[in-house]
Amino acid sequence: MRILQVTNKVPYPSKDGGAIACINLCKGFAHLGNKVTVLAMNTLKHHVELDEIPDSIKDLAEFHLVNVPAPINAFAALGNLLFSKKPYNAVRFIDKHFEKELAQLLEENTFDIIQLEGLYVLPYIPVIRSKSNATVVYRAHNIEFEIWQRTTSITKGLSKRYFKILTQRIRRFEIGLLNSYDLLVPITDRDGDMLDELGNTKPKHVSPTGIDASVLVPNAKNIEHPSLFHIGSLEWSPNQEGLVWFLNHCWFDIHKRYPELKFYIAGRNAPQWLIKKFDLPNVIFEGEVADAYDFMNSKSIMVVPLFSGSGMRIKIIEGMALGKSIVSTPIGAEGLNISPNENILIAEERELFTSAISELIDNRELFDKIGKNAIEFILEKFDNLEAAGKLIEFYKLNAK
Repeated sequence: MRILQVTNKVPYPSKDGGAIACINLCKGFAHLGNKVTVLAMNTLKHHVELDEIPDSIKDLAEFHLVNVPAPINAFAALGNLLFSKKPYNAVRFIDKHFEKELAQLLEENTFDIIQLEGLYVLPYIPVIRSKSNATVVYRAHNIEFEIWQRTTSITKGLSKRYFKILTQRIRRFEIGLLNSYDLLVPITDRDGDMLDELGNTKPKHVSPTGIDASVLVPNAKNIEHPSLFHIGSLEWSPNQEGLVWFLNHCWFDIHKRYPELKFYIAGRNAPQWLIKKFDLPNVIFEGEVADAYDFMNSKSIMVVPLFSGSGMRIKIIEGMALGKSIVSTPIGAEGLNISPNENILIAEERELFTSAISELIDNRELFDKIGKNAIEFILEKFDNLEAAGKLIEFYKLNAK
C-alpha cells in the first residue's frame, strides 16, 4: 500500500512516545513491503535537518520536513485565552505553509492511506479531501483533553484556572473533529472505548505501539542492583509532576532505609526549576543519555510515578522489553493490559509505592520474576511487525 504519515513533529530522533509510535509503525509498514511517505512539521522546538536523519531511517520512507514555527509563547497564550475559543495547543500547529506543502504533495502523489498521527493534524482533513481520494485515518495517540483534565486536578492557583479553560477547549476541539476521518486507530483499547463514548462511529482497530525485539535486547551484565531510575522527557509536565511527587513523598523514606541506594534520573530538556529539585542525597541527574537502552539495562528498578497523561507509556513498554522490574502508578500503566504483581508492580499511595520498591530490593526472587514475566508479556503482545501487519489487514478490508 502507498501510505502517507502526517505528523506535527519530526519522528527522529525517537526520544519521546509520539516519535517512537510514529517511527516504529513506519518501520513495520516498510518492512512489510509498503511504500511509506512521512510529512512532518519541523518545529522550532524540535527542529531537525534532513541530513541528520540516518540513512537507515531514510531508507524506510520518503521524508518531507516542513518548517512550522509552532512557538510556545506566554504572550501568545494569553492572547489566545482572551480573544479565541480554540485551544492554544491546537492553533500552534495550524499553518498555511504546511497546508500548501501538504496540498502539493497530494497533487503530485497518489496514496491509498493517509494516516494522521495525533489530534493536532486533524484540522488538515479538508485540504486532504480536496486533493485526494485516499482513506483518511486518525491514529489517536491518546485522549488529549484527558491529559489536561488530570493535570488540572493536581494543580493549584491561577494555573488551575487556566488549565481548566484549556481542558474545556481541547475537549470541544477533540469531539468536534470526531468522524471527520474514515477510520480510527487508537493505541489502546481504553482510548478506543472512550472515543466511542464521545461519539466516534467510524470503524476502528486498536493498534498498540510495537517493539522491535532485535533492538531492545535485555542485558544484565553490568547492572547496578539495587538501584532506581526514571527516564523520560523532562519537558513533559506529567513526568515533572510525577518526579516531584516521588522526591517529596517517597525518596526520603527510601533513602533512610537504604542509605547507599542511588536514584538515577535521565531525560532531555529539564527546566532549571526541576533540576534544582534533584539536589537531594543520592539523586543523580544524568540529563539526556547517549543511549537510553544502555542506560536502562545498567539500572535495576524503574519507577514511573505518573498522575496525569493519557494513551500508552512507551517507556514502560521499553522497560518491560528490557526485563526491568517496574513500579508504576495505575495511570502510568493505563491501557497496557498488564498483570499487577506478575509483570509489574502497581501502587498509588505513598506508603504502597515505597513498600513496592522495598519488596523488589529485599526479595531478589520477586525482582527476577517480575523482569522475566515482563519480557514474555512484551514479546507476546507488542511485536512491532505483527502489529503493523494486523493494521495493514484492517486497512485492506476497510479502505475505499
